[in-house]
Amino acid sequence: MTPVLSHAIVAALACHALAMALILWRLLRGPSAQDRVLALDLLYINGMLVMLVLGIRHASSMYFEAALLIALFGFVSSAALAKFLLRGEVIE
Repeated sequence: MTPVLSHAIVAALACHALAMALILWRLLRGPSAQDRVLALDLLYINGMLVMLVLGIRHASSMYFEAALLIALFGFVSSAALAKFLLRGEVIE
């Protein structure tokens, strides 16, 4: 791994950590339920991106599979939360 790539990976992880801290602040302080759902969406997206960056850093495919699982569960949970906010029930 080149030094430029290793520094870029460290910078990307630092930016994602800062973004996740700000998202957690919005999640805890959000004035409405829609803000909290959006914060959860952003949180799983940033978690997936962190896993992808770690997969590049360690050159391991396990991180990419974990990122795929995070994306899958995040999409399903977002759809369920959106349906719950619209109708008040998830299962009809």
